Amino acid sequence: MLDIIKSVILGIVQGITEWLPISSTGHMILVDEFLNLNVSEEFMSMFLVVIQLASILAVALIFFKKLFPWGFGKTKKETKETFNLWLLIIIGCIPAGIIGILFDDKIDELFFNPWTVAIMLIVYGILFIIVENWRKNKKVEVKTVYEITYKTALLIGLFQVLSLIPGTSRSGATILGGLILGLDRKTAASFTFFLAIPVMAGASLLKLMKFGLEFSQTELIILIVGMITAFIVSIFAIKFLLSYIRKNDFKIFGYYRIILGVIVILYFLLSRS
Repeated sequence: MLDIIKSVILGIVQGITEWLPISSTGHMILVDEFLNLNVSEEFMSMFLVVIQLASILAVALIFFKKLFPWGFGKTKKETKETFNLWLLIIIGCIPAGIIGILFDDKIDELFFNPWTVAIMLIVYGILFIIVENWRKNKKVEVKTVYEITYKTALLIGLFQVLSLIPGTSRSGATILGGLILGLDRKTAASFTFFLAIPVMAGASLLKLMKFGLEFSQTELIILIVGMITAFIVSIFAIKFLLSYIRKNDFKIFGYYRIILGVIVILYFLLSRS
Protein backbone atom coordinates (compact mmCIF):
# COMPACT_ATOMS: atom_id res chain seq x y z
CA MET A 1 0.00 0.00 0.00
CA LEU A 2 2.87 2.36 0.84
CA ASP A 3 4.43 1.83 -2.58
CA ILE A 4 1.12 2.72 -4.23
CA ILE A 5 1.01 6.01 -2.31
CA LYS A 6 4.60 6.68 -3.38
CA SER A 7 3.59 5.92 -6.97
CA VAL A 8 0.81 8.50 -6.73
CA ILE A 9 3.26 11.12 -5.46
CA LEU A 10 5.72 10.33 -8.26
CA GLY A 11 2.86 10.58 -10.78
CA ILE A 12 1.93 14.00 -9.43
CA VAL A 13 5.53 15.21 -9.67
CA GLN A 14 5.84 13.83 -13.21
CA GLY A 15 2.55 15.35 -14.35
CA ILE A 16 3.50 18.81 -13.13
CA THR A 17 7.19 18.98 -13.94
CA GLU A 18 7.07 17.37 -17.39
CA TRP A 19 5.17 20.31 -18.84
CA LEU A 20 6.39 23.24 -16.78
CA PRO A 21 9.95 24.21 -17.82
CA ILE A 22 11.45 23.26 -14.46
CA SER A 23 13.03 19.83 -15.12
CA SER A 24 11.16 16.67 -14.21
CA THR A 25 14.52 14.91 -13.69
CA GLY A 26 15.64 17.40 -11.05
CA HIS A 27 12.45 16.91 -9.10
CA MET A 28 12.43 13.13 -9.52
CA ILE A 29 15.98 12.88 -8.16
CA LEU A 30 14.98 14.77 -5.03
CA VAL A 31 11.71 12.88 -4.59
CA ASP A 32 13.46 9.55 -5.12
CA GLU A 33 15.82 10.38 -2.25
CA PHE A 34 12.87 10.39 0.14
CA LEU A 35 10.43 8.01 -1.58
CA ASN A 36 12.31 4.87 -2.55
CA LEU A 37 9.94 2.36 -4.09
CA ASN A 38 10.46 -1.25 -3.03
CA VAL A 39 11.34 -2.30 -6.57
CA SER A 40 14.44 -3.16 -8.58
CA GLU A 41 16.68 -0.43 -9.97
CA GLU A 42 15.82 -1.59 -13.49
CA PHE A 43 12.08 -1.29 -12.88
CA MET A 44 12.49 2.16 -11.32
CA SER A 45 14.48 3.40 -14.31
CA MET A 46 11.77 2.11 -16.63
CA PHE A 47 8.93 3.44 -14.43
CA LEU A 48 10.25 7.02 -14.46
CA VAL A 49 10.24 7.04 -18.25
CA VAL A 50 7.13 5.00 -19.05
CA ILE A 51 4.75 7.04 -16.86
CA GLN A 52 5.49 9.81 -19.37
CA LEU A 53 3.21 7.92 -21.77
CA ALA A 54 0.32 9.06 -19.60
CA SER A 55 1.46 12.65 -19.97
CA ILE A 56 1.46 12.19 -23.76
CA LEU A 57 -2.14 10.99 -23.63
CA ALA A 58 -3.04 14.20 -21.81
CA VAL A 59 -1.56 16.25 -24.67
CA ALA A 60 -3.40 14.12 -27.23
CA LEU A 61 -6.68 14.63 -25.39
CA ILE A 62 -6.38 18.41 -24.94
CA PHE A 63 -5.16 19.08 -28.49
CA PHE A 64 -6.99 16.25 -30.28
CA LYS A 65 -8.97 18.59 -32.52
CA LYS A 66 -5.81 20.44 -33.59
CA LEU A 67 -3.73 17.30 -34.10
CA PHE A 68 -6.31 15.06 -35.81
CA PRO A 69 -6.48 15.83 -39.55
CA TRP A 70 -10.11 14.91 -40.18
CA GLY A 71 -13.52 15.70 -38.75
CA PHE A 72 -14.58 18.62 -36.55
CA GLY A 73 -15.80 20.41 -39.68
CA LYS A 74 -12.26 20.93 -40.94
CA THR A 75 -11.85 22.31 -44.44
CA LYS A 76 -9.36 20.86 -46.92
CA LYS A 77 -7.04 23.75 -46.09
CA GLU A 78 -7.24 23.02 -42.36
CA THR A 79 -6.62 19.30 -42.97
CA LYS A 80 -3.57 20.20 -45.05
CA GLU A 81 -2.35 22.50 -42.25
CA THR A 82 -2.70 19.64 -39.75
CA PHE A 83 -0.64 17.27 -41.91
CA ASN A 84 1.95 20.01 -42.30
CA LEU A 85 2.00 20.47 -38.52
CA TRP A 86 2.80 16.76 -38.11
CA LEU A 87 5.61 17.13 -40.63
CA LEU A 88 6.98 20.01 -38.55
CA ILE A 89 6.75 17.85 -35.43
CA ILE A 90 8.64 15.01 -37.12
CA ILE A 91 11.34 17.40 -38.36
CA GLY A 92 11.68 18.86 -34.87
CA CYS A 93 12.11 15.39 -33.36
CA ILE A 94 14.80 14.12 -35.73
CA PRO A 95 17.90 15.63 -33.99
CA ALA A 96 17.03 14.43 -30.47
CA GLY A 97 15.84 11.10 -31.84
CA ILE A 98 19.15 10.39 -33.57
CA ILE A 99 21.34 11.53 -30.68
CA GLY A 100 19.13 9.81 -28.11
CA ILE A 101 19.21 6.43 -29.88
CA LEU A 102 22.97 6.58 -30.45
CA PHE A 103 24.09 7.91 -27.08
CA ASP A 104 21.24 7.29 -24.57
CA ASP A 105 23.23 4.98 -22.29
CA LYS A 106 26.41 7.06 -22.53
CA ILE A 107 24.55 10.28 -21.68
CA ASP A 108 22.98 8.63 -18.61
CA GLU A 109 26.39 7.28 -17.57
CA LEU A 110 28.13 10.65 -17.87
CA PHE A 111 25.46 13.13 -16.82
CA PHE A 112 22.76 11.43 -14.74
CA ASN A 113 23.91 12.70 -11.35
CA PRO A 114 22.75 15.40 -8.90
CA TRP A 115 25.59 17.80 -9.74
CA THR A 116 24.85 17.93 -13.45
CA VAL A 117 21.13 18.30 -12.74
CA ALA A 118 21.72 21.14 -10.28
CA ILE A 119 24.06 23.02 -12.64
CA MET A 120 21.62 22.69 -15.56
CA LEU A 121 18.74 23.86 -13.38
CA ILE A 122 20.64 27.01 -12.49
CA VAL A 123 22.11 27.66 -15.96
CA TYR A 124 18.79 27.41 -17.76
CA GLY A 125 17.05 29.34 -15.00
CA ILE A 126 19.43 32.22 -15.68
CA LEU A 127 18.90 31.82 -19.43
CA PHE A 128 15.12 32.11 -19.06
CA ILE A 129 15.54 35.44 -17.27
CA ILE A 130 18.09 36.72 -19.80
CA VAL A 131 16.01 35.69 -22.83
CA GLU A 132 12.80 37.18 -21.45
CA ASN A 133 14.56 40.49 -20.75
CA TRP A 134 16.11 40.41 -24.26
CA ARG A 135 12.71 39.80 -25.84
CA LYS A 136 11.02 42.82 -24.23
CA ASN A 137 11.52 45.11 -27.20
CA LYS A 138 11.63 42.39 -29.85
CA LYS A 139 8.86 41.83 -32.38
CA VAL A 140 7.08 38.49 -32.10
CA GLU A 141 7.17 36.96 -35.59
CA VAL A 142 5.33 33.64 -35.15
CA LYS A 143 1.93 33.67 -33.44
CA THR A 144 0.54 30.21 -34.33
CA VAL A 145 2.07 26.77 -34.79
CA TYR A 146 0.94 26.84 -38.43
CA GLU A 147 3.33 29.75 -39.12
CA ILE A 148 6.38 27.76 -38.03
CA THR A 149 8.73 27.03 -40.94
CA TYR A 150 10.61 23.77 -41.53
CA LYS A 151 13.87 25.55 -40.74
CA THR A 152 12.51 26.86 -37.44
CA ALA A 153 11.16 23.41 -36.53
CA LEU A 154 14.59 21.89 -37.14
CA LEU A 155 16.32 24.59 -35.08
CA ILE A 156 13.90 24.02 -32.20
CA GLY A 157 14.70 20.33 -32.59
CA LEU A 158 18.38 21.14 -32.12
CA PHE A 159 17.51 22.94 -28.89
CA GLN A 160 15.65 19.80 -27.83
CA VAL A 161 18.93 17.86 -28.12
CA LEU A 162 20.20 19.92 -25.17
CA SER A 163 17.45 18.42 -23.02
CA LEU A 164 19.13 15.01 -23.22
CA ILE A 165 21.40 16.31 -20.46
CA PRO A 166 19.47 15.72 -17.20
CA GLY A 167 18.29 18.85 -15.43
CA THR A 168 17.93 20.86 -18.62
CA SER A 169 14.19 20.10 -19.06
CA ARG A 170 12.86 19.08 -22.44
CA SER A 171 10.10 21.68 -22.31
CA GLY A 172 12.57 24.26 -20.97
CA ALA A 173 15.06 23.77 -23.81
CA THR A 174 12.45 23.82 -26.59
CA ILE A 175 10.51 26.76 -25.15
CA LEU A 176 13.74 28.74 -24.83
CA GLY A 177 14.60 27.85 -28.41
CA GLY A 178 11.17 28.95 -29.58
CA LEU A 179 11.42 32.27 -27.74
CA ILE A 180 14.86 32.98 -29.21
CA LEU A 181 13.59 32.13 -32.71
CA GLY A 182 10.69 34.59 -32.51
CA LEU A 183 7.72 32.46 -31.43
CA ASP A 184 5.26 33.96 -29.01
CA ARG A 185 5.01 32.24 -25.63
CA LYS A 186 1.82 30.27 -26.30
CA THR A 187 3.09 29.02 -29.67
CA ALA A 188 6.46 28.03 -28.19
CA ALA A 189 4.72 26.12 -25.39
CA SER A 190 2.19 24.45 -27.70
CA PHE A 191 4.85 23.26 -30.15
CA THR A 192 6.84 21.94 -27.21
CA PHE A 193 3.83 19.87 -26.13
CA PHE A 194 3.45 18.47 -29.66
CA LEU A 195 7.15 17.58 -29.93
CA ALA A 196 6.78 15.55 -26.75
CA ILE A 197 4.44 13.02 -28.38
CA PRO A 198 6.93 11.14 -30.62
CA VAL A 199 9.94 11.87 -28.37
CA MET A 200 8.40 10.56 -25.15
CA ALA A 201 6.61 7.69 -26.90
CA GLY A 202 9.92 6.61 -28.44
CA ALA A 203 11.81 6.89 -25.14
CA SER A 204 9.12 4.88 -23.34
CA LEU A 205 9.18 2.18 -26.02
CA LEU A 206 12.96 1.86 -25.76
CA LYS A 207 12.80 1.50 -21.98
CA LEU A 208 10.03 -1.11 -22.22
CA MET A 209 12.01 -3.09 -24.78
CA LYS A 210 15.07 -3.05 -22.52
CA PHE A 211 13.09 -4.01 -19.40
CA GLY A 212 10.69 -6.46 -21.05
CA LEU A 213 7.01 -7.01 -20.30
CA GLU A 214 7.35 -9.48 -17.44
CA PHE A 215 5.94 -7.47 -14.54
CA SER A 216 5.06 -8.81 -11.14
CA GLN A 217 1.53 -7.99 -9.96
CA THR A 218 2.88 -5.33 -7.60
CA GLU A 219 5.01 -3.73 -10.31
CA LEU A 220 2.06 -3.63 -12.70
CA ILE A 221 -0.17 -1.93 -10.10
CA ILE A 222 2.55 0.61 -9.27
CA LEU A 223 3.02 1.42 -12.96
CA ILE A 224 -0.71 1.76 -13.70
CA VAL A 225 -1.34 3.96 -10.65
CA GLY A 226 1.60 6.20 -11.55
CA MET A 227 0.40 6.56 -15.13
CA ILE A 228 -3.21 7.37 -14.18
CA THR A 229 -2.01 9.99 -11.71
CA ALA A 230 0.43 11.52 -14.22
CA PHE A 231 -2.34 11.68 -16.85
CA ILE A 232 -4.80 13.54 -14.63
CA VAL A 233 -2.20 15.95 -13.23
CA SER A 234 -0.75 16.60 -16.72
CA ILE A 235 -4.12 17.87 -17.95
CA PHE A 236 -4.22 20.49 -15.19
CA ALA A 237 -0.52 21.39 -15.61
CA ILE A 238 -0.85 21.98 -19.37
CA LYS A 239 -4.00 24.09 -18.99
CA PHE A 240 -2.38 26.07 -16.18
CA LEU A 241 0.73 26.88 -18.22
CA LEU A 242 -1.24 27.98 -21.29
CA SER A 243 -3.45 30.19 -19.12
CA TYR A 244 -0.53 31.62 -17.12
CA ILE A 245 1.58 32.68 -20.11
CA ARG A 246 -1.27 34.64 -21.69
CA LYS A 247 -0.45 37.47 -19.29
CA ASN A 248 2.91 36.49 -17.80
CA ASP A 249 6.42 35.63 -18.96
CA PHE A 250 8.61 32.64 -18.07
CA LYS A 251 10.90 34.46 -15.63
CA ILE A 252 9.17 33.01 -12.57
CA PHE A 253 10.21 29.56 -13.76
CA GLY A 254 13.76 30.83 -14.16
CA TYR A 255 13.88 32.01 -10.55
CA TYR A 256 12.33 28.73 -9.40
CA ARG A 257 14.95 26.69 -11.28
CA ILE A 258 17.79 28.66 -9.70
CA ILE A 259 16.38 28.15 -6.20
CA LEU A 260 15.80 24.43 -6.82
CA GLY A 261 19.32 24.02 -8.23
CA VAL A 262 20.82 25.58 -5.11
CA ILE A 263 18.65 23.31 -2.93
CA VAL A 264 19.84 20.22 -4.82
CA ILE A 265 23.50 21.25 -4.38
CA LEU A 266 23.08 22.01 -0.68
CA TYR A 267 21.16 18.82 -0.01
CA PHE A 268 23.74 16.55 -1.58
CA LEU A 269 26.65 18.44 -0.06
CA LEU A 270 25.15 18.15 3.43
CA SER A 271 23.93 14.57 3.00
CA ARG A 272 27.40 13.42 2.04
CA SER A 273 29.34 15.40 4.63
